Amino acid sequence: MPKHRVLIADDNETNVELMEAYLSGLDIDVEIAMDGQQTLDKAAEFKPNLVLLDVMMPRLSGFEVCKQLKGSGELPSVMVLMVTALNELGDIERAVEAGADDFLSKPVNKIELLKRVENMLRLSAVTDEVERLRRYIEEMEKRDGV
Repeated sequence: MPKHRVLIADDNETNVELMEAYLSGLDIDVEIAMDGQQTLDKAAEFKPNLVLLDVMMPRLSGFEVCKQLKGSGELPSVMVLMVTALNELGDIERAVEAGADDFLSKPVNKIELLKRVENMLRLSAVTDEVERLRRYIEEMEKRDGV
């Protein structure tokens, strides 16, 4: 099974270094993006299973990035964990509307981050397997003329 890929998207270098250090014990590949547009560019190239996405970033907000990631056909099963200092109900609603799969408040707690990442990567793997099986069944039905 290929290694999971996680994209950390945050314009604060200290936050990036902290999350990267917290995730260092996991068997994953990690890439970094420092603004919204770079996040979209890196996601298209790196094809992450999970994006740890800050809300407040330059060029494009995390809300805009999430909406574009979830709306594109390129990464249909990418999971998005919004990591934010925002905790107003309206912000959570905006994140849900943009397609966020889960939320994590700053300052990030190491144990909470690790458990959320592990759970979301497990869910991503199951989703990928279901999609692979769906495509296989479709191919078999086409071949058999069903």
